[in-house]
Amino acid sequence: MTRLKFTFASLLLALGPLSHAADRIVVIGHPNVHKIDLTTVQRIYMGKTIEVEGVRVRPANGAPTLVARQRFLSQYLQTDEDQYVAYWTVRRYVGKGTPPQEVKQTNEMIEFVSKTPGAIGYVDEADVLPGMNVLLRK
Repeated sequence: MTRLKFTFASLLLALGPLSHAADRIVVIGHPNVHKIDLTTVQRIYMGKTIEVEGVRVRPANGAPTLVARQRFLSQYLQTDEDQYVAYWTVRRYVGKGTPPQEVKQTNEMIEFVSKTPGAIGYVDEADVLPGMNVLLRK
């Protein structure tokens, strides 16, 4: 019985990192965008930075219904959907920009980022493809 408990506990420990990795969101970018830090990601998605190292950035958001968007808002911007929408509603009203473009699905995010110079977006770490330009892992 003790051996069974040990085996089960070992299995749970081994699976723990996998489930955490599945929840991880990574920021991806077009090949012409250089690595960026968390503060820069936050400034881009809050409309306060439009250029990084001479490259005009074009951020993309997942649709509000995508789980990746909720994780991104929580992990990177420390906010939730309602607060983020309210922020952009006010910002747009006072003439300080428009929110990032929205895409409906992960494959649209990947396509937009890969084909649009200056584009950045985010995906679940499990959706990162070989050769993809990963700008930030948190």
